[in-house]
Amino acid sequence: MKKASAPSNETRQEAMKIARATQKPGQNKEQTKLIAQGIEKGIAVYKKQQKEKQRQADKERKRKNKEKQQENILPEEIPSAPPQPEKHTMIHLLPWILTAVSWGILLYIWIHPAV
Repeated sequence: MKKASAPSNETRQEAMKIARATQKPGQNKEQTKLIAQGIEKGIAVYKKQQKEKQRQADKERKRKNKEKQQENILPEEIPSAPPQPEKHTMIHLLPWILTAVSWGILLYIWIHPAV
C-alpha cells in the first residue's frame, strides 16, 4: 500500500492561515497547531478525492472514445448486401420422410401378420 505523502508547504501554510483566522480568544499555540493539522488532513483528503474523480472521468472518457471508434469501425467491415434467403435442403424434409417410413413399416406388418 502506498504511504501517504507529506502535505506540501503551500498546504501547510494555507491550513495554518485558516486555523489562525478561526482562532478563538484564549486558544494557545498548541491547539491552533492541532487545528491546522486537522485542516491539512482535510485538504489532503479533498485533493485525493478530486484526483480520484478526475481519474474516473478520464477512464469514462477513454471508454466512450473506444466505443465510438468501435462503432465507426464496425459499419465499414459489415457488407451492406441484404442476407440471402435460406435454400430448402433435405434436412427440412427429414421428419416427413421418417414418418412415412415408419407408417410404411406399420402398414406392412398389418398386411402380412406374423404366423
